[in-house]
Amino acid sequence: MSRLQGKSALVTGAGSGFGEAIAQRFAAEGACVAVNDLDAAKAEVVAAAIRAAGGAAVAAPGNAAKAESVAAMIAACVAAYGRMDLLVLNAGVAQRPTPIESMDEAAFERIFDANVRSVFLGAKHAQPQFKAQGGGAIVVTASTIATRPRPGLGVYAASKGAAISLTKALALELAPIKVRVNAVCPSAGETPMLKEFMGGDVTPEMHKLFTSRVPLGRLCEPADVAEAALFLASDEARFITGIALDVDGGRSV
Repeated sequence: MSRLQGKSALVTGAGSGFGEAIAQRFAAEGACVAVNDLDAAKAEVVAAAIRAAGGAAVAAPGNAAKAESVAAMIAACVAAYGRMDLLVLNAGVAQRPTPIESMDEAAFERIFDANVRSVFLGAKHAQPQFKAQGGGAIVVTASTIATRPRPGLGVYAASKGAAISLTKALALELAPIKVRVNAVCPSAGETPMLKEFMGGDVTPEMHKLFTSRVPLGRLCEPADVAEAALFLASDEARFITGIALDVDGGRSV
């Protein structure tokens, strides 16, 4: 039997990268998926690909850092499938390497809006639905940089640290309504964000240098994160809540 059969899921930031892989993996395991992205066209492309592969998917575009958008995307998932069992709060933005001295407030706010406010709003607006149906599960995409900050990426690291702290607090707060809350923490991955983290085009030399620092010998791939998110969302993790699971090939050891 498929691991998510009979469940429905909303995945934010699912137009590319980790979110796209999570949406596709959940659908392959039987979940009906609402695909969110700020870019409506990207959300529809991913949803269409899931349907073409035999899965169930609808596009639910919107800004995951805006309350009205979050409420609307949750409503779209419930309207399509009658419930929302799983919420993957994956939407986020990267930081181009910038010293704190040169970081402007607008860039700081953009990063915290996308990476922290979106988690707060998702959890807040999902609670009435979870209460009504008797439970659910939330998976947050955080990052290993939260515990291993890097120069020039301090604001991004702080935002992901906040996301992990919020995950743990939510795990305690939502346990009485039978909602589990966990985070996956990828290291640098083979996604469109990699160029931003590297400050421009990723040369073969840069790629080789970074890969050499990972004990398992490669960068994190979207499929790696999707498998971790699938486990945390599934009933196999029914007694797991409040963890931040590193998906980093040993990079954080």
